[in-house]
Amino acid sequence: MAFSLSHCLTFLISFTFFFSSSIFLSFTPQGTQARGLPISSLITKQLFDTIFLHKDDSACPAKNFYPYDSFIQASRCFPKFGTAGNLTTRRREIAAFLAQISHETTGGWPTAPDGPFAWGLCFKEEVSPQSDYCDSSNTEWPCYPGKSYKGRGPIQLSWNFNYGPAGKALGFDGLRNPEMVSNSSVIAFKTALWFWMTEQKPKPSCHNVMVGRYVPTKADIAANRTAGFGLVTNIINGGLECGIPSDGRVNDRVGYFQRYAKLFNVDTGPNLDCDYQKSY
Repeated sequence: MAFSLSHCLTFLISFTFFFSSSIFLSFTPQGTQARGLPISSLITKQLFDTIFLHKDDSACPAKNFYPYDSFIQASRCFPKFGTAGNLTTRRREIAAFLAQISHETTGGWPTAPDGPFAWGLCFKEEVSPQSDYCDSSNTEWPCYPGKSYKGRGPIQLSWNFNYGPAGKALGFDGLRNPEMVSNSSVIAFKTALWFWMTEQKPKPSCHNVMVGRYVPTKADIAANRTAGFGLVTNIINGGLECGIPSDGRVNDRVGYFQRYAKLFNVDTGPNLDCDYQKSY
C-alpha cells in the first residue's frame, strides 16, 4: 500500500534511528540483505546520471525537473521498493521501474546521441493529449470541472480514477489539483512509485511481479499473463500494447530495461514482452 505523507515522516524518523544504531549493533555479511539499507546504496547519483544521460539537455522539456535527490526522497515513502529479495532481485526491480518510466517520458529517437535508450525523463507531462482523461462514469473519484487528468510525471499518471487515489495516498488533492504532479518533482516521483507499489485488482502490483510475489489466477493463466517485465507492461498499458506481436512500444520498454539491467549488472529475467498476453 502507498504511504501518506505523515507515514513518510514517521518512517524517516524510525529509519534514521534504526540505520544509525544498526551500524554499531551488527555486521551484515556479504551477499545477505539488510532491509534498512537505503535505495541510494543500490543506485548512486553517479549511476542515476549514467542511466539518464540526457534528461537535463536543452532538448528535453523537463530539463532539471527530475533530480536524483527527488527520486531518493520519494522512494523513502515506499520502504518496500527495492528492498525485497536478494541483491539481484532488488537491482532488477529498480532497473525495471526506471525502464518503464523512461519509456513513458522518453525523448529518444533511433539515431539519438548515445542511442535511444539514454533519453529517459525528458518530459513531465503528456504532449498533445487527445482528451481530458475524465471517466465520468467513475463516481468514486469524480472529475473536477475544467481539470485535465492527462499524463503527468515519470509514469505519466492518467485518468481521474488514478489521480484521486494517488492524491489521497500521498497527501494532495489529485482531483482538484492534478497539476501538482508536474509542478513538484518529489510528488511526481511519488505518484510513479505509488502506481508501481499499489495493487489495483484484478491487476497485481508491478512490485509484486518483479520480486516474485505474483500468484496468477485462473484468469491470468488463461490469458497467458506470465511473470516478468512483460506483465509489468501489461499492468501499465496493456490495453493498448499487449497481445500485439513485435509492438514497437513494447520493444522500446524492453530496450530500456536491457540497457539498465546491464548497468545494474543483473539479468533481465524471462518473459520480457507481452506479445501474446491478453490485457486486463
